[in-house]
Amino acid sequence: MKVAISLLVLLVFGLSCSSEPAITKEMLDGGTLFDPSLYKPEEYLLSKAIPNPTSEQARRPVIIACHGYSATTFEWDEFRSWSAGRSDFYLSRVLLGGHGRSYDDFKKSTWHDWQASITTEYEQLVKAGYQNISLLGSSTSGALLMELVASGYFANRTAPRNLLLVDPIVIPSDKSLSLIGVVGPMIGYIATDQSAAEDKVYYHFRPQETLQQLQNLLGVVRNDLEKGVTLPANCTLKIYKSKKDPAADPVSAVLMYRGTTLADGSPVDVQMVDSELHVYTRLQLREGVTDKDRQNQTATFTDIVTRVLR
Repeated sequence: MKVAISLLVLLVFGLSCSSEPAITKEMLDGGTLFDPSLYKPEEYLLSKAIPNPTSEQARRPVIIACHGYSATTFEWDEFRSWSAGRSDFYLSRVLLGGHGRSYDDFKKSTWHDWQASITTEYEQLVKAGYQNISLLGSSTSGALLMELVASGYFANRTAPRNLLLVDPIVIPSDKSLSLIGVVGPMIGYIATDQSAAEDKVYYHFRPQETLQQLQNLLGVVRNDLEKGVTLPANCTLKIYKSKKDPAADPVSAVLMYRGTTLADGSPVDVQMVDSELHVYTRLQLREGVTDKDRQNQTATFTDIVTRVLR
């Protein structure tokens, strides 16, 4: 999540946005551009592409990839391109509820709505007979997936084989998010500093209502981690965390490491990545991408698939 104007600055100096953002039809916010998964779900969701798998297909590993707050399925586009042509696993890309549509739809959504798209796809795949499912989440989806585990969602369901989290957020790098409950109604929304190309796949304006939902979710997950979260049996957790993340404080990985254990009592696997990007696996449309960034992306994609296939 990239917030161009700090909430703390808005509070101190009394700056506020107009009641409604200046949305154009060239933005995702405008209601004329939609995430392509809404038009062709069979090209994104395995449950739509192969709803009745053969016994062999049902045994093939599946990765459900989930994007972050204010993003779209675009966030995992490069993973799809990187893995194109492989037949040893399936990739299902989920659009979080309330996302990929208009600003108004986003504004009305709750974090439970965001999470519901994940559980819907998961349950449909399990019902169809898929036996080996892993969950891959970036940024806010990391918190959504952790909340599923902590709430006992998998207690009476087939558990995922792996939870794979890229730059999961528990503690924001911008600590002023904690003020959103106070200043949110005054500012209405936050504008982001991103390119016109990014405006087509990420919301340019972040409604304060959704920022409050994000803050609520992170509060729930922090409390869960303080109490301790145990993963389902035979489920592993790997965290890939950028060392200098501008959106998700690296301490998020520390909290997950300390607050989560595997069913057998062993600790989770955390890999700190030499990167200054948030969701460093998404490089497309970014400026100043380096060879190191590309190496980090490829290494992480390779490790994800290796873990899923073993």
